[in-house]
Amino acid sequence: MDATPTALSVGLDIVEMTLADVADAFAGGVTAEALTLAFLDRIATYNPHYNAIIVMNPEALDDARAIDARRAAGEALGPLAGVPVVIKDPMDMAGLPTTAGWRFLSARAGGVDLIPETDSPVVARMRAAGCVMLGKTNVPVLSATGSHANDSWAGPTLNSAAPDCLPGGSSAGTATAVGASLAVLGLAEETGGSIQNPASAQGLVGIKPTFALVPNAGVVPLAGSTRDVVGPIARCVRDAALTLDVLAGYTSEDPKTVAGIGKRPKGGYAAKLDTNGLRGKRLGLYGPGWRDLPLSAEAADLYERAQGEITACGATLIADPFAGTGFAALAEPTEGLNSFDARGMESVPYDLHLYLQRLGSNAALRSVAAFAEATADEDAFGPKGVLHYLHQYPAFEAILADPTRPPNLSEFLALREAYLEIFNRVMDENGLDGLVFPQMRDALPPLHGGRAINETTVCEINIAGLPGVTLPAGAYDSGSPFNLIFVGRMWSEADLLGFAYAYEAATGYRKAPSLVAGG
Repeated sequence: MDATPTALSVGLDIVEMTLADVADAFAGGVTAEALTLAFLDRIATYNPHYNAIIVMNPEALDDARAIDARRAAGEALGPLAGVPVVIKDPMDMAGLPTTAGWRFLSARAGGVDLIPETDSPVVARMRAAGCVMLGKTNVPVLSATGSHANDSWAGPTLNSAAPDCLPGGSSAGTATAVGASLAVLGLAEETGGSIQNPASAQGLVGIKPTFALVPNAGVVPLAGSTRDVVGPIARCVRDAALTLDVLAGYTSEDPKTVAGIGKRPKGGYAAKLDTNGLRGKRLGLYGPGWRDLPLSAEAADLYERAQGEITACGATLIADPFAGTGFAALAEPTEGLNSFDARGMESVPYDLHLYLQRLGSNAALRSVAAFAEATADEDAFGPKGVLHYLHQYPAFEAILADPTRPPNLSEFLALREAYLEIFNRVMDENGLDGLVFPQMRDALPPLHGGRAINETTVCEINIAGLPGVTLPAGAYDSGSPFNLIFVGRMWSEADLLGFAYAYEAATGYRKAPSLVAGG
């Protein structure tokens, strides 16, 4: 009889399990195989209802056994080795379909499967770290909304914390999988709120990294040249920081990551995690100088309470430091969208061309023309398409006409420089270490009904390329989560994680949700 401890035989509770808990379990003799089986059992129980994971990895148990063999041989392994994780669907994982939430790109929904021959760099890095990748998670069509996954070929994903409310998007499936403890942590990706929003909607920790810190080659793009970033969603700050250690850094597969050389912190992204991390810090507050859209009365009350908690941790808060700077006036919400500024997304045809070329010679679609033909019934750029609004931007037409030619993005880059000039000047003049805002301006809308999440930071930090860390800070009377977001200068992730860790340690707002089993 096998005497190896299993997750069940030692009474291991995988709900809200952290990397520290996983390390303790492994130290106690639990195997990665047993841990993986426990998560697979939980997925079988809860995923049919929440619809977070849409493609399972058939090699997950083999990968777990391989880690057990390496550990038994005495190999020194990192903190993510043997840890069950999930991957957002648009991130290429060799041998598994990348569907981008669209029925035309899923054989199960009657379309064609895009099966990449190689992992995206972020997936390759998670694999090299020894993660057990359980499967891929649900997204809306082309990840084109930051609020939900309601139009996915796989059906809607429910919010683990507030099932009747929007789950956040486009990384809805990753947030729900992490929030429901179907995995220890997961990978998300953002063009316009797709890490911030789902993490906040489900009371989780999310890191929106500095643009170009983490490679996004091999990820279905919306703005790969200008805005797209990959980052982790986790249940605690330390886990998110340790995952960023794995993801960040240069690769020749994504040349823009050369910008991050020399920018990663000595000792890694967990180096500044300290319960005193807010002591002596100066943080700017949300106000009309940043964005002239008010908080709801309840959001304002929750924000005021959070400010008291932050000052009790030793920080000094500065009211609306962007007042009178012209920062808010840089925003130009795109016609027909909810306070969303899509500038920079004009590059999508060219970025899609690069993505399709990378899939490999046997891919079902290898050009933008072939992609357009396969999806013609719902032309993404047509009058009713999910990206129809891009025709408002003059540069888009030339890029769409010839997606193989590197585009002229000078107007967008000038906008980024304008944002950064004001941002850095405000930080300098006020001696600020960062900003702390409510991530959303009001409570979550219902799952259905066509409303969108009202956030505070999405386009500003996406266009500027700035980092942000969002984390739980309570809940509305309705039960929907209330999160804060710490924002800072480019490459300041370690500082922001330090602030978030101190707040998390002082308050402990993350709570496991009550779940419903079955379909």
